[in-house]
Amino acid sequence: MTTPRRDSGARKRHRQNLAHHKPECHLCGKPIDFDLPHTDPMSFEVDHIVPISAGGSSHSSNVAASHKACNRAKGDRTEDMSTLRRSGSLARRPSPPGALPRMGGPSRTTPA
Repeated sequence: MTTPRRDSGARKRHRQNLAHHKPECHLCGKPIDFDLPHTDPMSFEVDHIVPISAGGSSHSSNVAASHKACNRAKGDRTEDMSTLRRSGSLARRPSPPGALPRMGGPSRTTPA
């Protein structure tokens, strides 16, 4: 399966439009410092609400401003697939009891 290509012209326009209006991070609700360097985890980043990999578009109705750290924590999940903690970080919903653990992380279930 191939991933749709991102439109770099649209991406630049979205960045400029969002930076002009200076909204808060749509994931954690905290203000964004639009003057931080791109390497800073609290810098401005454009988030695709429905990820490109999940069939989302680069249309202006599908993008929002976020902190780089919040966007990276969200990953390629949609908002209904992840849970925003009070600390502002994102976490996956807990697995149902008896589910197999995900690869690469600690087990969430106790062995029988």
